[in-house]
Amino acid sequence: MKTAEIRKKFLDFFKSKDHKIIPSAPIVPEHDPTVLFTTAGMHPLIPYLLGEQHPEGKRLANVQKCIRTTDIDEVGDNVHLTMFEMLGNWSFGDYFKDESIKWSWEFLTNKKWLGIDPKKLYVSVYQGDPQVPKDNESIKFWKREYKKSGIEAKEGERILALGKDENWWEQGGVESGPAGPDTEIYYYLSDEKTPKFDVNNPEFVEIWNNVFMSYRKQSDGSYIELKDKNVDTGMGLERTAAVLQGVKSVFDTDLLKQIAIKIEEFAKNSHHQVFEETSPQSLGRAVRIITDHLRTVTFMAADGVEPSNIERGYVMRRLARRAIREALVLGVNHNLFANIMPKVIELYNEAYPELKDNKQAILTALDKEEMNFRKTLVKGLREFEKISRDNKTLTGEIVFKLYDTYGFPKELSIEEAKRLDMGIAPDLDDKFELMMNEQKQRSRTATKGIFKGGLADDSKIVTRYHTATHIMYKALRNILGDHVMQRGSNITAERMRFDFSHHEKLTSEQIRKVEEAVNDAIKQDLPVSFEQMSKDQAFGIGALGAFGEKYGDVVKVYTIGDPKDDYFSREICGGPHVKKTGEIGKFKIIKEESSSAGVRRIKAVIK
Repeated sequence: MKTAEIRKKFLDFFKSKDHKIIPSAPIVPEHDPTVLFTTAGMHPLIPYLLGEQHPEGKRLANVQKCIRTTDIDEVGDNVHLTMFEMLGNWSFGDYFKDESIKWSWEFLTNKKWLGIDPKKLYVSVYQGDPQVPKDNESIKFWKREYKKSGIEAKEGERILALGKDENWWEQGGVESGPAGPDTEIYYYLSDEKTPKFDVNNPEFVEIWNNVFMSYRKQSDGSYIELKDKNVDTGMGLERTAAVLQGVKSVFDTDLLKQIAIKIEEFAKNSHHQVFEETSPQSLGRAVRIITDHLRTVTFMAADGVEPSNIERGYVMRRLARRAIREALVLGVNHNLFANIMPKVIELYNEAYPELKDNKQAILTALDKEEMNFRKTLVKGLREFEKISRDNKTLTGEIVFKLYDTYGFPKELSIEEAKRLDMGIAPDLDDKFELMMNEQKQRSRTATKGIFKGGLADDSKIVTRYHTATHIMYKALRNILGDHVMQRGSNITAERMRFDFSHHEKLTSEQIRKVEEAVNDAIKQDLPVSFEQMSKDQAFGIGALGAFGEKYGDVVKVYTIGDPKDDYFSREICGGPHVKKTGEIGKFKIIKEESSSAGVRRIKAVIK
């Protein structure tokens, strides 16, 4: 079954269960500053999991593009990807465990849908702890579904009860928020008849996770049961495609395989001798990494991310440069992005038309990055020549310095050492890995400190900041011009950060005018109200939308001021807002700076 067919079947199935189909949100989250990228389908929906009414109703489903970089060093194996598609369905206080499990089983095993052999499926559930009881309900419902298929599913064999590390979900990076047990569905890859179910055995691949958000985590670490219980599920499209296509690697599925073939063809045409002489194992790993990273940065660029040295831009730059480095293994030293990205866009354009819409911007941004990095590699080669004059042996410390400073690959350093008849230290790999791990630890520590709090905790202070962001956005457009468009925001309990399109530094006078305009709107104590309407109607009455955002047929439009008279601002938004602007407090801009090319950033506080 082709990947596109799986996508369609999933949406058709949940449409038949009275779910509204919503579009994928951008990979740059608007309302969750605790993460750099949208890492799951539920992230854009957190306000609704916390009680906001979604304009499309209580049952939703979609295919969400996601990015996770925590396992970047694992990319190249059979299952890890930095960008993936997540199939998901949600219930906001409507159906719960019974229907969720029943429908999961139906979609997976019914021949009308995926038609997976029930004997290949295994599940895990939450075993309970002193605060939250064991999920016996899910066990009961799973046994019922297995029985319908003629299988006696015994707990401890086909159904495992596991602890919080495996079967509990709560949002990281926030003190309070939705939480609950989950049940995970695994597919068994091997043909062994009576396997021992072990979630750590790579032959068991997790394909679907149903989270039952029935609790709210408190700031003291305790949990209270929610009145309205929610369901949030996620099924990895690439892993499911691998199962249905009978391959053991996500890179062998129909779409990713076509990207890999394009890379191999380009490499052979570019430098046939190097491609033929390189070991198949090295070739395979390099092709997989390039396939993954090029697809990821293509989707990043389509949603407005540009390579830089900070935050999202840094992640994008790291992926792009890693792809370029790996291409050297194949003998490719020019025009990697220009030759491969059009294929990525072609394969995914139907599901994600923003790729074609932004094709030229994508190619321009990444061609420039490739050209700049190849110059960096030239500098690295020159530096290597200098080092070789003073050092007779290549050490792990030298290799790491070249890698860290110039992005010079370890493999290339070793090749250069051999060419120049330098010795190679026996502990080179160990020293290099030690220094790499130390760098990774520093990076993880820094990343953890990037964000704190945010809209996910729906606190009063964050709600005040969020409403102030709307006012500032309108003030910027009034003072600087209608070319100003939101390019991202990050709101914590301590401050707001707002990125917007503008090609020059704001003057002190412009900053003063923005502050005055915002504080004047606050002093007027304007009413804040919302209406639900069609997307076309919203844009027709002048509502602004977020950059890169896709909207469903029905949206929420928030108006600051009298909606029937001379209102102050009007935006499509789903986040929390104050009732009146007078609740916000005094607004003060503390910093104005460049974020990236053509994008400025304002940091502000309210008191």
